[in-house]
Amino acid sequence: MLRAGVGAAVRLAAPGWGSPGAAARGKRGYASGQESLKQTSLYDFHRHHGGKMVAFAGWSLPVQYTHSHLESHLHTRQHCSLFDVSHMLQTKVFGRDRIKFIESLVVGDIAELKPNQGTLSLFTNERGGIMDDLIVTSTSDQHLYVVSNAGCRDKDFALMKNKVKEMKAAGCDVDLEVSDNALLALQGPAMARVLQAGVSDSLAKLPFMTSAVMSVFGVPGCRVTRCGYTGEDGVEISVPASRAVELAELLLKDSTVWLAGLAARDSLRLEAGLCLYGNDIDESTTPVEASLIWTLGKRRRAAMDFPGASIILAQIKEKPKRKRVGLTSSGPPIRQHMPILSPEGKAIGEVTSGCPSPCLQKNIAMGYVESDYSKLSTALTVEVRKKSCPALVTKMPFVATNYYTVK
Repeated sequence: MLRAGVGAAVRLAAPGWGSPGAAARGKRGYASGQESLKQTSLYDFHRHHGGKMVAFAGWSLPVQYTHSHLESHLHTRQHCSLFDVSHMLQTKVFGRDRIKFIESLVVGDIAELKPNQGTLSLFTNERGGIMDDLIVTSTSDQHLYVVSNAGCRDKDFALMKNKVKEMKAAGCDVDLEVSDNALLALQGPAMARVLQAGVSDSLAKLPFMTSAVMSVFGVPGCRVTRCGYTGEDGVEISVPASRAVELAELLLKDSTVWLAGLAARDSLRLEAGLCLYGNDIDESTTPVEASLIWTLGKRRRAAMDFPGASIILAQIKEKPKRKRVGLTSSGPPIRQHMPILSPEGKAIGEVTSGCPSPCLQKNIAMGYVESDYSKLSTALTVEVRKKSCPALVTKMPFVATNYYTVK
């Protein structure tokens, strides 16, 4: 899932490495101040395990633990890491009109989902802008399970609450329930082996973007969804808050599981080519500009019945003025807000996310450029501290993803 950005509080344990994500000056960045911040049910657990706590989207969360950012990143790619993502908004949608409700707000074809299947979708506004990205799962328990971003929590809930009120006034049957469960993300190639030891359900039958309710290491009533924000095979476990620390400690009994924080999560998602809400996508960005056309359901396109449909579909037909692209470069790290220039020195766009890639040992970034410059292998430059550094438009993901599918 796509999340709010991270800031420049962390320094990587490698020469020339700086912050992993959004610049600290960005409104979605984090800082070390802890005043008036919300705490997840694992706050004391994080402190006990050496977590460096920072302010992030109104929450106090660990940016890293005792291992360096670089070590944590590479460990996730090679083994398995545990992340606390309990700050995310988890919402259940009930009622016979729940599909009609959610499809009035998002671009995806939710009606086509099979029981316990999920999809990434987008809340859009009437101008076609992306209000948030979210994962919607159609459960076998006759409700929708929706996970959306912490940074958009109030906005998302208000959007859904107002739509429920509107639909109820029209005689529709729909209700919302905000879950107070914790949410743990177990990510990496060792995930299936680690988790299988604690569940009776066969994880081989749980492919990417499906979920099931199961007992996990003796903790009942956990919804396990095979998804994540790292590009690796992984799950997000929605667990009763009162049992979250217990489950986290049980998972850590496997020596291949390390705790990881916001810093590693941000560089992992960038290597996987995943957007960061508030940086790479926002209300002024359409799905077409963001190269997220694949989130638009075929039936929904034909019906033109989602917010901003006329603008979004017109952009598909006519080509948008700008597009999100991946960039690679050598030299100084590329950071958010840095200008992107044509070979002739014309300003054609801006970097939205950037960091040195631990896996590729080169700089990676994404940003928006004028569509004429968006073709793969186009040579561009990025202005880094008033110097022009060569960059190449590169296919994303930068590092191949390892999502699990049933063969």
